[in-house]
Amino acid sequence: MFQPNLMDALEMGQNTSESEVPRILEDEFDSATKSGSENHEGASGEDQDPRPNKKKRYHRHTQHQIQEMEAFFKECPHPDDKQRKELSRELGLEPLQVKFWFQNKRTQMKTQHERHENTNLRTENEKLRADNMRYREALSNASCPNCGGPTAIGEMSFDEHHLRLENARLREEIDRISAIAAKYVGKPVVNYSNISPSLPPRPLELGVGGAGFGGQPGIGVDMYGAGDLLRSISGPTEADKPIIIELAVAAMEELIGMAQMGEPLWLTTLDGTSTMLNEDEYIRSFPRGIGPKPSGFKCEASRETAVVIMNHVNLVEILMDVNQWSTVFSGIVSRAMTLEVLSTGVAGNYNGALQVMTAELQLPTPLVPTRESYFVRYCKQHADGTWAVVDVSLDNLRPGPSARCRRRPSGCLIQEMPNGYSKVTWVEHVEVDDRGVHNLYKQLVSSGHAFGAKRWVATLDRQCERLASAMATNIPTVDVGVITNQDGRKSMMKLAERMVISFCAGVSASTAHTWTTLSGTGADDVRVMTRKSVDDPGRPPGIVLSAATSFWLPVPPKRVFDFLRDENSRNEWDILSNGGVVQEMAHIANGRDTGNCVSLLRVNSANSSQSNMLILQESCTNSTGSFVIYAPVDIVAMNVVLNGGDPDYVALLPSGFAILPDGTTSHNGSGGIGETGPSGSLLTVAFQILVDSVPTAKLSLGSVATVNNLIACTVERIKASLSGEPA
Repeated sequence: MFQPNLMDALEMGQNTSESEVPRILEDEFDSATKSGSENHEGASGEDQDPRPNKKKRYHRHTQHQIQEMEAFFKECPHPDDKQRKELSRELGLEPLQVKFWFQNKRTQMKTQHERHENTNLRTENEKLRADNMRYREALSNASCPNCGGPTAIGEMSFDEHHLRLENARLREEIDRISAIAAKYVGKPVVNYSNISPSLPPRPLELGVGGAGFGGQPGIGVDMYGAGDLLRSISGPTEADKPIIIELAVAAMEELIGMAQMGEPLWLTTLDGTSTMLNEDEYIRSFPRGIGPKPSGFKCEASRETAVVIMNHVNLVEILMDVNQWSTVFSGIVSRAMTLEVLSTGVAGNYNGALQVMTAELQLPTPLVPTRESYFVRYCKQHADGTWAVVDVSLDNLRPGPSARCRRRPSGCLIQEMPNGYSKVTWVEHVEVDDRGVHNLYKQLVSSGHAFGAKRWVATLDRQCERLASAMATNIPTVDVGVITNQDGRKSMMKLAERMVISFCAGVSASTAHTWTTLSGTGADDVRVMTRKSVDDPGRPPGIVLSAATSFWLPVPPKRVFDFLRDENSRNEWDILSNGGVVQEMAHIANGRDTGNCVSLLRVNSANSSQSNMLILQESCTNSTGSFVIYAPVDIVAMNVVLNGGDPDYVALLPSGFAILPDGTTSHNGSGGIGETGPSGSLLTVAFQILVDSVPTAKLSLGSVATVNNLIACTVERIKASLSGEPA
């Protein structure tokens, strides 16, 4: 219903007296509520309201008036005041009558457009539903290719993953069409619950030790990819953009200074192995910026330089493309998105590019809160050919609660080197409220090694090696099991990359999901969460239970890494291998360190009646941390991958280990600086188990107890093997 504008009524001219204005408004308001078909009937005149003591005048337009306005509508559906007044004079109508006729006509056209879109989308909906039913019927009658018998319930065939991926693609397409239609109609056009029956938002009933995380009973349930807090942040307003540009330019100047200056800005530590920021000198050198340090926040500042095996142009592209950046730094960046691109750069490259972004940075453990940042990223090529990419926090521009982490100008300088190498100087400078960090990780975080420049550079160096090995063509064929097929290598490494990303995203204390602590287990605190996997070709469907725990080991990180990655010692801790012999079938070396590789392992079960199982594993290490991540994989699917097939169809539920130094010793290993004694490791163990292949199922206490026992037993076995403690 449209409300008449009083100012339009007052503009109708001198011939309309003040006493007539209320009558005209009332008449035209009534006229506006009538349907378009009613306005088309009969000649002009007045009707009496049948209700007693109430007179209303209804204006019905003549056929000539309607035809003229219809013709004008085709040319201009939104006439301005001048055009309305001209039409009213020609047709003998009041301007408000013309105004409301056009409003009603536009409403009528919108309704017709909505009906048309609805019909088209409903037809598409029915087609998808029919396809879905056909797929279900085909899968229900599927037979095992080996024995000819029916497939086991709950198994996911490779062909079914093809169908699920295609269905997901079709659903994305229909959602896109719906969004376009909603843009014009003003509301969602159709409910797509028929394409894939929507799951009732029931909590999984679980009574474990009272209330769960955040005071909510039981375990929080989250759809994969849902509950994304970062997506609720909107881009900057027009008024903010000049401030953002000015801030980015100042941040670029500061980054250059921070990267190039020596003492007294950067002071060498007592052991001579690293530098620390002189905060007083920093304030004197860079008085401009984002304001003083908030109360209760700590300063973390670090600088690191390295030469990496990547072209400087490719490095800039990785940093300026949010998807590549998130992938390369998946161990640090749990989620990131570009909210708005203020400038794409000039001369066909990223020189001058300016992006407003948001990101969540993580440590691979549930015991350290993630760090969310809202910032601008600015890229510039300087006169000497050096590229610089800088981030600076925009939290002061964002309404709402203050952030727990502010990024002062941070980023890197990239200098071109011969033979496709680049010299990278990284500066990381943040102010953070770290009171939520668990005592186990306090030393590592406060030392700056958890989120500092050294970790960023080491991760970049490691990933550059990995990318170089993926593109290598001169593969030696001396070792047995080395994959020399170029397409097979790329597919297998792409699959392993997805496995690593999935593991890292699922083990941290991200705001995208909720952990529940299981207390009173007698072992280290185990944290669990459940997630529904629905129509995701990359994961088997059903209820996935994730469990993780972190603990300290009085063993150097390298020894822990070598023990966990070695297939010969796997049966010492891997309960699921059931005492079978683990044999490496194939591997791809992807770094200078022998521990950096992707392997395909076969578990030869001691029980001959059990089928042999394949395990995909990636082990990677650098000076700031290591991972050993693995997942059971289907034999048929892996044969396709090894022949260069698309790895996106392979369903994975990765489990594994994250190994970090405990932060209590110096870089040269010359003794501890904490109370925990000699150099030790912080080990996070994480499992993902499909506890039910039906996404609507309820979680049983038995499933939780089983996973809890699995992780507790694994921890005890690792401690016994590495520390000499009794299991």
